[in-house]
Amino acid sequence: MKILFDFLPIFLFFIVFKIYGIYAATIVAMGASLLQVIIYRIRHKRFESMHVLTFFSILFLGGATLLLHNDIFIKWKPTILYWAMGLLFLGSSLFAKKPIIQRLMEASIQMPLTIWQRLNIGWSIFFIILGGVNLFVVYHYSTNAWVNFKLFGTLGLTLGFIIIQSLYISKYIELKTEQK
Repeated sequence: MKILFDFLPIFLFFIVFKIYGIYAATIVAMGASLLQVIIYRIRHKRFESMHVLTFFSILFLGGATLLLHNDIFIKWKPTILYWAMGLLFLGSSLFAKKPIIQRLMEASIQMPLTIWQRLNIGWSIFFIILGGVNLFVVYHYSTNAWVNFKLFGTLGLTLGFIIIQSLYISKYIELKTEQK
């Protein structure tokens, strides 16, 4: 259910783009991203950093798209987010005691630190490559193809990467069980 909530602005962007075009879709995505931040805050009594980062990037780049009437800004948004995530994951591998992926998942599973580090580096590389692939699609295909890639391509690539990562870590996982 969380993945649907996380992808809500992208789904709405896709639907509105197909009916009304890129500028209306940008406005809807900006509003949906704001609602996403507010709803998460109300439900969890805290902010989700990825939602906030997404909101401010879509506010800035979506605003530039609307103000300058140039869709290149909104098309660059995924790349900027992916590269920021890639650098964040990489930085946590190099400078933090625990990689980000370990902090996110260690409440559910236990693995050796070297596996957490490999997993974290894998995500870093994945995000950096995904940002590059987004730019390739932006500059070599139509806006319609880019919107389709933004929803279906990135979602499919992410799910595929999660499956590959799950297969890789399955032999190292020690599930935590709740004590009754």
